[in-house]
This record gives sequence, structure tokens and C-alpha cells, in this order.
Amino acid sequence: MKKVSITHMSNAHNDWLRALDFYKQEIDILKGRLTEIAGRNTGHEAASKIEHFENQFKVQRDNIDRLSHDTRLNVALAGKEAEASSAGYIDPAIVTQHKILHEKYKQEEKAINDLRHEFTEFAVEWM
Repeated sequence: MKKVSITHMSNAHNDWLRALDFYKQEIDILKGRLTEIAGRNTGHEAASKIEHFENQFKVQRDNIDRLSHDTRLNVALAGKEAEASSAGYIDPAIVTQHKILHEKYKQEEKAINDLRHEFTEFAVEWM
């Protein structure tokens, strides 16, 4: 049975949580810019794109909150497991969950980056 160091997992979790917090802050900044654009552009075309971005910002913020929560749960499970192990290693089931969370993190990171780029193109057009 392969085991993984809790230190490695802990460092990864901390990196993800810091990045997710950064992305939440970035979404707030983008929402502020969107509010500026909405105030300056009241046409139908702009309104539909503004609504699209409002929805996407909410969806991504909800995804970030969910992923942060799941990551913190994984941290807690790994910590309990490490306490039970005198060598500081954890069970493969927790490692598998960690790998799944890593994939979800990478997907969320890509979604946020894609949304940021899409919004930047929109903002350049409408500011």
C-alpha cells in the first residue's frame, strides 16, 4: 500500500487555498469593473453580455467556495490520519481524494483564467 507524506499534501492544500482566495478577490474586482460598464452601457447587446458575466462570476465564486470547503475537509482528514500514524503518512483513500481535488482545482483555475480573458475582451470593447 503506497503512502504519501502529509507535508507534501499540506503544502499543496495551502497553495490551492491561497490561490482560490486570490481568485475570489479577483472576481470581486472584475464585478466592480462590470458594474462600471453596466453604468455606462444600457443597450440590449451590452445588457445580455453583462448578465452573462454576472452569472459566470456567481458560478465561479460558488465553485471556489465549494472547492475550498472540500479542500479543508481533506486537510482535516489527512491531519487525523497523520496523527494516527507515527511516521506521518496517510491512507491511500485520502491520497486518492487529494488527487481528485487537484484535478478539480486545475479545472477551476482554467475556468477562471478563461473567464478573465473573455471578460477582458468584453471590457476593452465596452469601456
